[in-house]
Amino acid sequence: MSFGVALSVKSDLGTTPISCIPNVLSFAVPLSLGTITVIFNMLLILIQIIILRSNFEKIQLMQIVVTSIFGYFIDFALDVLSFIVPTTVINQWIVCIISCFVIALGVLLEVNSNAVVLPGEGVSLTIKSVTDIEFGKLKTAFDTSNVIIGVILSLALYGTFRGIGLGTIFAGIVVGYIVRFYRNIFRTILTKIKS
Repeated sequence: MSFGVALSVKSDLGTTPISCIPNVLSFAVPLSLGTITVIFNMLLILIQIIILRSNFEKIQLMQIVVTSIFGYFIDFALDVLSFIVPTTVINQWIVCIISCFVIALGVLLEVNSNAVVLPGEGVSLTIKSVTDIEFGKLKTAFDTSNVIIGVILSLALYGTFRGIGLGTIFAGIVVGYIVRFYRNIFRTILTKIKS
């Protein structure tokens, strides 16, 4: 997922919804995108604790470790991918589309691992546990709110769209579909293996 986020940054069309707030802020503060991502995700962990209170499982504190690794690898991936500099709009969209496929694979593996998830998914799962609203709907609502906040921050800080763009909206729409596409492929493969 870190490499997917880094690719979306390199496309210069806007990052995925979960990363758009940190990406917008990265132009205003002297911290790396990975560091801002860690701080943002710590706030998401705090939101989970506030919602669940005594029902917050201690194992979910491992999200702190997971998000720290995630943030580090975003910065690492940005360094590794520094050679990617799309010079045309077509190249930007190619990088953006590849980033969506990489992120979707990461989301599929993360959510299906039954292990500790990143705080972005953790917030949606937390709200699901207290409302019984479908995870997909909550994830879409969460991503949409991130984009809206990102737009407001960008306009307030820069007077224009910076760190957010058509790629953000595109990723918000297609990543879920790609996750379902991957899920169907994995189910087909597992069915063939079992038979």
